[in-house]
Amino acid sequence: QVQLVESGGGSVQAGGSLRLSCAASGYTYSTNCLGWFRQAPGNPREGVAVIDDSGTTKYADSVKGRFTISTDNANNTQFRQMNDLKPENTAMYYCAADPPVPCITVVAGKLTAAYNYFGQGTKVTVAP
Repeated sequence: QVQLVESGGGSVQAGGSLRLSCAASGYTYSTNCLGWFRQAPGNPREGVAVIDDSGTTKYADSVKGRFTISTDNANNTQFRQMNDLKPENTAMYYCAADPPVPCITVVAGKLTAAYNYFGQGTKVTVAP
């Protein structure tokens, strides 16, 4: 059974940074697709980034250059570094795995946010 356990998150001032982690069991990062999505109150899920089994990454335009997704395959842990945070980045953030579509899927300019497994989420709040 796949389990994704998240840590990190919290509250920061605009311009600050946060690092999120996601440890997996029952799922091997080095041979699979990993994603990252967020959901703000009243908004639909939004794909933030994805990394495939070759290490290729894709980011939403709104976070490009500020957010980074990476994996520690030896420890089956995903890391998500968020720099230069903005108040509009306030949301629940989720690591995710096993999408029902090809790993890097972009529809109408948006990364997929559809995954079969995802973590419990971690709250990120950015104050102005």
